[in-house]
Amino acid sequence: MTTVTKQKLTFDQFLEQYPEDGRYELVDGEIVEMRAIRWHDDIADFVIRKFDQEVERLSMNYRVTGRLVLETHSSNGQKQGRHPDVSVVDRTVWHSNRFAYAALDQPIQLAVEVVSTNWEDDYIDKLEEYQRLGITEYWIVDYLAIGSRTYLGNPKTPTVFVYLLDDEGAYQFTAFKEDDRILSRTFPELTLTMNQILNI
Repeated sequence: MTTVTKQKLTFDQFLEQYPEDGRYELVDGEIVEMRAIRWHDDIADFVIRKFDQEVERLSMNYRVTGRLVLETHSSNGQKQGRHPDVSVVDRTVWHSNRFAYAALDQPIQLAVEVVSTNWEDDYIDKLEEYQRLGITEYWIVDYLAIGSRTYLGNPKTPTVFVYLLDDEGAYQFTAFKEDDRILSRTFPELTLTMNQILNI
């Protein structure tokens, strides 16, 4: 019996072969489609609008997008291609090469993942990869409370986790539930709660 091993894609090959429809990530050398229900997309779009309003209101030097792919590295050094639901990028970095694809291999200001059924990716793999890349702020929006009780408590309730890099380059998190105002280092004047996100 002969076993045929499919060659793993590099990050550059992933960008070259990126399908034109949908959202995809490079995971362990393979292209993986990131499918989402409408509620998930509604939440991501709502967060983008809220961030955009802050950027415009305060004339901040950020670009907010849902189309950015990040080159990250797994714990074993494997290059991954992650596609956050929401990305906040320094506008100077974004404009540094306007002919490039929407892909970066450097840290962005803020990444948001809206949790889907593959919740371990957001809570474990992406958390480690975004920390390793040096993303200053990372949000996990678990609107369906499908993560483990280890994270959500008992009973499990919808929660936004905000992870901030400390001086040692490690994430420290705060959990926000119900009508807690979500505190953001990137958007310190932002007025947003979990309940507002749920009720869009």
